[in-house]
Amino acid sequence: MPKGNINSQPPERTSLGAGTPPRALDAQPANTLRAGALERIAVLSADLEGRITGCNETALNILSASAKDFLGQPLATFFIRKDDAAHGQLQQAMLAVALKGSQYRSSLRCQPKSGKPFVAELCVASLRDASSTPTGLIALFTVGAEALKVATVPKVQGVEDDTPHTASREIDGTNLILASPLMHRFMRMVDRVAHHTESILITGETGTGKELIARTIHQSSHRSSRPWVDINCAALPENLVESELFGYEKGAFTGADSSRAGLFELADKGTLFLDEIGELQIQTQVKLLRVLDGYPFYRLGGHRKIKVDVRIVAATNQDLDAGVKAGRFREDLFHRLGQFQLRVPPLRERPEDIVALAEHFLNLKKPGSSFAPDAVSALLSHPWPGNVRELRNLIARVAVESREPEIHKSQIMDAMSGNPVAQRQPGSMPVGNLDSMEEQMIIRALERSGGHRSQAAEQLGISRRTLSRKLKEYSININSADAANSLGFISLEQQKFFRARVALDVTLKNQKGEEVRVQGVNLSTGGMGVDGLKEPMKFTSLLDVSFPLPESSATFQAKARIVWFGGEGRVGLRFSVIDPALFEQLQHWTNKKMKDEGWELPT
Repeated sequence: MPKGNINSQPPERTSLGAGTPPRALDAQPANTLRAGALERIAVLSADLEGRITGCNETALNILSASAKDFLGQPLATFFIRKDDAAHGQLQQAMLAVALKGSQYRSSLRCQPKSGKPFVAELCVASLRDASSTPTGLIALFTVGAEALKVATVPKVQGVEDDTPHTASREIDGTNLILASPLMHRFMRMVDRVAHHTESILITGETGTGKELIARTIHQSSHRSSRPWVDINCAALPENLVESELFGYEKGAFTGADSSRAGLFELADKGTLFLDEIGELQIQTQVKLLRVLDGYPFYRLGGHRKIKVDVRIVAATNQDLDAGVKAGRFREDLFHRLGQFQLRVPPLRERPEDIVALAEHFLNLKKPGSSFAPDAVSALLSHPWPGNVRELRNLIARVAVESREPEIHKSQIMDAMSGNPVAQRQPGSMPVGNLDSMEEQMIIRALERSGGHRSQAAEQLGISRRTLSRKLKEYSININSADAANSLGFISLEQQKFFRARVALDVTLKNQKGEEVRVQGVNLSTGGMGVDGLKEPMKFTSLLDVSFPLPESSATFQAKARIVWFGGEGRVGLRFSVIDPALFEQLQHWTNKKMKDEGWELPT
């Protein structure tokens, strides 16, 4: 009987890349900071909030700073970012990974107090006591001895810009390698939703790494110490799905010789990953919806109600919106799962990852080998319909068959010609009847154009209108390049909880007329978090709050109340009364922040 896989680890994780990171794909040659240079290691210690508590002499020399410039500053201070909000995102990413017991690793641009910027390899880990409780953080970053002398470093825009760089995250013992700006942006969205409690729907083509993203969400969440349970809904016969999810009692059906807990019970207080959720039958979808809404359930053949606290992360490579329209998937379940939707970009949209992952897979199978320039060009020109899984299999074949340390284009092309997935490439001949050949030609043209219908129509020698008619006739559904810019979808319900990091001077005034200046650290349409309120008990009644509205000349003014205390002067405010015109401006700003982060908003 197929079973859900609880806390199991496959021997080799390949969805987004595993193992040690390959060389950085940067604007300058990979060996600029390393070749012929003695590496220097800077050491920083920090508290659990990521504020620097100490450093070594090397750190002072590298960053041209004194100890007072370090102490009390966030770890992200010396890495170039666009603004304070971006600094905060890097700081949050460091803490989220390190405090979970993993190591945050990344190649980042570093800005000394004086002199030119340079690239540093950063590693942040937690220090723990005898009971494995985190007591602080340690950060190491290494650079070449010639790094500060390099005059050819281009203008730096920061990690969130379009400069490719390589970072590595350890997920359940596996290093997640990221090289493209698109994937770095996507992972920032993953970090944001990980700390929520709502269900998440992960979409994407087969082989893109949806399960690894789901594991990242679990590990970065507050449930990381609780069970992780996964099940492939497509791998179970229809008559077993319900019993696997909800369990059964002895005698519930033929062969039920004893009672058994379902996956929901096993995942209580943890995360349940439902892969290929589009394959669930309608009657099971109804029961799943009730559990998501907090209702108790019965085991199959049981009479005792069971209530669990489980976070659902679901994944599919199907178009569930089309499934809803066709009646194959319940609309209410789709919206319940899709409070947050994350679309894992296919490999063809992130060429930097193609090279980084190919080098990684090659190093796993044949250490010391490398790709010739023409081989890299061949890898980049392939559309990779099978995504990372196809890339891994192809590199494995090349590594086994190659007898030389350098891999050339001819070897890549030979491996592709033997790949069943690659049979729809430009060099292959469509087979079948006339309609089948036409359908295959249309699919090939769309793959070559990355989903651009106008370009595909031009390749085929037909009008875009004719192509649209043919797509409908053959029921071809390939994501367009326009839709590819969206990495995720956030529901109307969740938009009001979206908090953007800020650094604002905020004035609070209580009903007695007493005023205090504090620092705003995050902002949403519903409220804000502030630091530095030393006597919060004086401000527990209705307050007047004012601050400059970001990216605007307007001053935001509203009535607010303190709704939570975080200690050390940090409190949360909820806006009670806002002028409609100011609320509209604030909403416009938060919507822009959501779109900048990659979220698509419902119309």
